[in-house]
Amino acid sequence: MSQALRVAVIDDSAVVRKHLAGLLEAAGIRVTITASDPLFAWPKLEAAWPDVIVLDVEMPRMDGISFLKRLMREHPMPVVMCSTLTEAGCETTMQALAAGAVGFVTKPKLGLRDFLEDPGNGLVGMVRAAARANVRVMPIAAESGPASPLGSAKPSAAASLASSLASSFTSNAAMAETTDRVIAFGSSTGGVQTIEAVLRQLPRTMPGIVLVQHMPEKFTQSFAARLNSMSELEVLEAKDGDRVINGRVLVAPGGRHMQLRRSGAQYVVEVRDGPLVNHHKPSVDVLFKSVAQCAGRNAIGAIFTGMGEDGARGLLEMRKAGATTLAQDEASCVVYGMPKAAAEMGAAQHVVALSAMPAALLRLCSQGV
Repeated sequence: MSQALRVAVIDDSAVVRKHLAGLLEAAGIRVTITASDPLFAWPKLEAAWPDVIVLDVEMPRMDGISFLKRLMREHPMPVVMCSTLTEAGCETTMQALAAGAVGFVTKPKLGLRDFLEDPGNGLVGMVRAAARANVRVMPIAAESGPASPLGSAKPSAAASLASSLASSFTSNAAMAETTDRVIAFGSSTGGVQTIEAVLRQLPRTMPGIVLVQHMPEKFTQSFAARLNSMSELEVLEAKDGDRVINGRVLVAPGGRHMQLRRSGAQYVVEVRDGPLVNHHKPSVDVLFKSVAQCAGRNAIGAIFTGMGEDGARGLLEMRKAGATTLAQDEASCVVYGMPKAAAEMGAAQHVVALSAMPAALLRLCSQGV
């Protein structure tokens, strides 16, 4: 019989600590440490490190973000954040994910006790997924502004290809033209840091990108804003009817599915409500299948870190339709689930390390593939 997972719960509310601990214990997960703030928790953690930490964002003496950054420097391990579903809470949670948190659960401002006692609130599944995460491969979060490729002062392959690709555009007017090709990304657990690492190395001359990152409503807006501030690309939370153009990234909004559509000579996105697909909304499969149908061989698809299989079948349909398809390799994935499923079913033509993904995408674009 496998050993039960050990979890630390750090939250300034005694009520929250009690109910979260009860919920986890009822699922067979041992809560070995509870504490009201990180400073109280630290000596307990050093005495017996758990498998996962469940961490509140806002606490006295040391906030969750500051603690998380220290933890990732000194003892990297899986952390699940608890955040309120507010605009400010969304922004703080994005900072936490960028700083190394594996995932998060959202606490409502009203009906908190009912939420904490609900086995379906997602906490147990998130903790179990976090325990399997390889946090040591997470890209280092950036503070601000686009970075030099791979953080190097020397021109990299990605930088050289970016320069070559940029030279093919003669004016800014080209940026408003409909993209001839479409790039589709799909990611889940660990995807915030991963997608940031890729987009920061891509030039504004890239073909239009459509992206699904598994994330709840409201959080995708903060995600898009963060990416927009750190990339040369224009990154927007998608709205129904938005055009897919060179230099633009459209992020599927949480709680909605996004599909690619042709509108005359243009590509646009359709944003609609609908049932969960593979337990997700937005779903990577929904996006990828629409890209296969609308763009065919003019598309490039890439599937990144995440648990489950969402996107694998859609990527296979893209490959069958003539698209070029890539999957992130196991060694660089935080959770090797979605890319593994894609590789196993033959959906991925190329298995690529995260550090090599920007250069691979640029090479494919420069070759007209």
